[in-house]
Amino acid sequence: MKTLKQAVGIDVAQKELVVSIGRLLENLSTELYASKVFPNTKKGYHALIEWTKKNSDSSVTVQFVMEATGIYHEALAYSLVDRSCCVVVVLPNKISNYFRTLKVKTINDHTAAEAIARFGLERKLEDWHRPDPTLKKLKQLCRERDQIIQVRTIAKNQLHAEQTEAEPSPSTVKRLKQHILFLNKQVVLVKKEIDVLIKSKEELAHAVKLVTTIPGVGVLTAATVLAETNGFELIRNKKQLTSYAGLDVREKQSGTSVRGKATISKRGNRYLRKAMHLPALAALRDDPKFKSLFIRLVEKHGIKMKAVVAVQRKLLELIFTIYKRKEPYQANFEYLSKKEKQPGINT
Repeated sequence: MKTLKQAVGIDVAQKELVVSIGRLLENLSTELYASKVFPNTKKGYHALIEWTKKNSDSSVTVQFVMEATGIYHEALAYSLVDRSCCVVVVLPNKISNYFRTLKVKTINDHTAAEAIARFGLERKLEDWHRPDPTLKKLKQLCRERDQIIQVRTIAKNQLHAEQTEAEPSPSTVKRLKQHILFLNKQVVLVKKEIDVLIKSKEELAHAVKLVTTIPGVGVLTAATVLAETNGFELIRNKKQLTSYAGLDVREKQSGTSVRGKATISKRGNRYLRKAMHLPALAALRDDPKFKSLFIRLVEKHGIKMKAVVAVQRKLLELIFTIYKRKEPYQANFEYLSKKEKQPGINT
């Protein structure tokens, strides 16, 4: 029977690649017929390509499908693209949602690879391309700054604890102060490098300028959001964006007896979630629309933190909207309306 499509599903881990290969036949049935595990190394990538050639029809294009799993998939994706392979990188929430539709009782790396392969066979997916070099560098710098600030917070807590003791150690206090001073200088240096990088590309500088017209959103927030989403390359609508950030709401409810507490999934990009926290608080202070949204939600359920998360989600969606519209934020425009239909944007 003729093969219409071929896909290699790859479950990427730090040290290994669990692979499953399948095909879509002309009667529209799918068949998974081979699987193997390869090391997540350059030699493993070469072995994967050679194995795929031996187990596939050379007359039909093969798609290598994988999840966007942090940083572990990047070297593989780069290597496959450099060898002229057809690569697809899918947002993790898409695969997890698809997995739930399958009748799979056992969840492990092999079943995950099979699910990814089936997803590739059943969906029309866009090819992945190398991320914009400037945005990739920007993401590295934003993450570096975040990590330095985390270390500085730990050092400040240690200094406070030491100084609060009955008999603090002068040498320890001195070293901690020197460490904090060094970290402060590092934060300044990284921030300068971020500013220079943004100004080096006119399109990026313009995008940051537009996004920062939103109340509460500064240069670092705009840079983090654009870098972590690669300029919203894989994002098609607001729902995808909030799910990618892990700000989507999960709720378990069945009949009248099962009514679980609604929470955000947190199954997404933690850097995006973290980047939205302080801007949301600033937006509550400076923008009447966000303030009224916050008040309305608190009056509804009485949980302030839950209302703040809702503001974070709306603020992230607003950044997406402003970026796509390519127009500065207008205070008198109703961005938060669910009924609003914007040109070129799927709500």
